[in-house]
Amino acid sequence: MHIPVMLLETVDRLKVVRGGTYLDCTLGDGGHSAEILRRGGPSTTLLGLDRDEAALARAKQNLAGFPAKVVYAHTNHAHVAETCDKLGFDQFDGAVIDTGVSSEQLDEADRGFSFRADGPLDMRMDTSHGATAADLVATMSEDELATLFRRLGEEPSARTIAKAIVKRREVSPITTTKDLAAIVEKALGPGAHARKHHPATRVFQALRMKVNHELESVQAAIDAILPRLKPGGRLAVITFESISDRLVKHIFQDHVGKEVSLQQGGSEWQGIEPRVRKTDRHAVVPTIEEVNLNPRSRSAKLRVVVKL
Repeated sequence: MHIPVMLLETVDRLKVVRGGTYLDCTLGDGGHSAEILRRGGPSTTLLGLDRDEAALARAKQNLAGFPAKVVYAHTNHAHVAETCDKLGFDQFDGAVIDTGVSSEQLDEADRGFSFRADGPLDMRMDTSHGATAADLVATMSEDELATLFRRLGEEPSARTIAKAIVKRREVSPITTTKDLAAIVEKALGPGAHARKHHPATRVFQALRMKVNHELESVQAAIDAILPRLKPGGRLAVITFESISDRLVKHIFQDHVGKEVSLQQGGSEWQGIEPRVRKTDRHAVVPTIEEVNLNPRSRSAKLRVVVKL
């Protein structure tokens, strides 16, 4: 079963109120939601979103024992605004976005998220539509691939890998995870395995983020959620890549804003409404104990804001 990352750190910071209304934008197996429902009691209402139909099915089973009202929606968290309008949710006491890939998704070879088991090069969170990673690898130019690996994967050898991919696909299509991983390893040469992580880690990250429009989805979700929080309502976001964390950090800082001195005297607040404050000065990271129990949590960062 997928282990919710920083479960207590996240839900503690939400300050769950009895009978409140909550939003889980990335429901997964329902781990964070289960803890919210435990604390909120039977009069709690929760809206759970997930773009993965298999994850929704697992969450429904895992949350079935709670007497609270739980509403499920099969949708990307980028569509929070439309979903809330359609289902009649206008205000929340708290919300969670966990941007990670679940253990089930990583371990299921057919989903194509990992190079540790051979499978089709898919990587879609929602397998019902959209371009796959194989489609991107087959159609993007060398320049586009290099830019993608550099920007979303922060891969220092982006150009070298892009060249190798384009050269190889001229011979035969790249359709499996093992195939792509082998191309990356060969392109990086003998020093590839001196890296801290598998040589293909950054390339797979970049493709997954592009396939699922992850940065755009997080931006859209935060923009939709903050106006829908009640005063004192809280939004918690968990990220797993430095580029995602930087995005969340900058969005939150824009809403925290700053006091700017005026020439005529005094000062005024400048920022983006609605105003928020951070619960912690810096991002919260997993404990050593959690990382030892769940190594996949090691890169996670949690940021939480309170609506003023």
